[in-house]
Amino acid sequence: MLKRIKIKLDAVEGMLYYWQATKDKEKVGEAYLNNMASNPEMKYFYDNEFNEESVRKVLSAISNREIFHSDIKKERVYWNNNMWMLEDLDYTNLMIAPLKVLNLDSLIDKLQDSKYEELEVVFVPAHSTEYIIKDYKLIINFFRVKADLYENNKITIGDQPLVEYIEGKLRELIS
Repeated sequence: MLKRIKIKLDAVEGMLYYWQATKDKEKVGEAYLNNMASNPEMKYFYDNEFNEESVRKVLSAISNREIFHSDIKKERVYWNNNMWMLEDLDYTNLMIAPLKVLNLDSLIDKLQDSKYEELEVVFVPAHSTEYIIKDYKLIINFFRVKADLYENNKITIGDQPLVEYIEGKLRELIS
């Protein structure tokens, strides 16, 4: 019986610091980049093409203002996604703000057929994969979140309002 839905934004919050510091032309140290790359939440999107070294390499190139080239599409997409965040930090903040106050308690009664007592919804800045379901966790690619420029705190993924999207994916998780 489901009792709680936990929201985790650790990787996004860590990257927000990176984006702001990089935008302000501050040097982000290799230790910080390695720490972000080894973040347990980031690892859900790692595979034989995209891994810790991919994240470190992309973030280092951006931070050092170096030209980035890779034959691996996921690395190029990850680079592009991060550059997009740097381009408009106001929009990035519009994406993050509603997530910080997101409350999914309204879904608990709707998902009572869950075998889990707790589910986690984790937002991670990733490459092209939209979401991953692993055990009791729904891991969502933060870069898929879209903020509405005209309506505060309204965000979607694809064409669906965020809570509706999450409900559908959590139903998939518990089935």
